[in-house]
Amino acid sequence: MSDKTDDKEIKKLIDCKKNCKVKVVKLNADAELKRRLISFGIMKDAVVEVLELAPAKSTIEVKVGKMRIALRAQEAALIEVEKL
Repeated sequence: MSDKTDDKEIKKLIDCKKNCKVKVVKLNADAELKRRLISFGIMKDAVVEVLELAPAKSTIEVKVGKMRIALRAQEAALIEVEKL
């Protein structure tokens, strides 16, 4: 058993730092936003890499597969992730 309990800790995408790779656990968005995120490839078990954070974390740029996507902070706060 590992002493590091935070390795698989569930957190929000907005809480991630630059260059962090995470796996999506859950989308807590309404149906319309959930459809839009899924169309970008942001869905359960997808691997997402945080590329850039805007000043004051108003937006976050992520990479999903080969696609780069900018998300609003309030959208990123609805995405639960775990660190890889």
